[in-house]
Amino acid sequence: MSRGLRNNNPGNIRRSKVRYEGEVPSADVSFKAFESMAYGYRAIFVLLDSYRRKYGLCTIRQMLNRYAPPSENFTEGYVRYVVAQTGIAPDESLDTLSPHDMVPFVAAISKIENGVAARMADVWAGWGLFEESVEDR
Repeated sequence: MSRGLRNNNPGNIRRSKVRYEGEVPSADVSFKAFESMAYGYRAIFVLLDSYRRKYGLCTIRQMLNRYAPPSENFTEGYVRYVVAQTGIAPDESLDTLSPHDMVPFVAAISKIENGVAARMADVWAGWGLFEESVEDR
């Protein structure tokens, strides 16, 4: 089982000062852990939405260059894979509050990060948790 799946962190979000709903203490020295896969997916949606709100990043290419920077990843290959999986052009503007744009994007991230297809029920559960938090803003 991949590290991301063991940690209920399908996006392999690194440990940081940012605290997400559903985050639990992690035994992993590098990556966060969540109480369920749904909360792990929620964290990816929150993180990508923060890229749009805080930094003006609104395309797959822009977001993945921050999420999986070239200093640590083959980012262009990551972008090509996500584009192929989602059918969204790499420089097309995304609506981070739209499940049409974001659910397939996050499912593709999970596949790259963990080597297995995302369980879509978990991705959708994460989207539901994300939507609830957006409504509370």
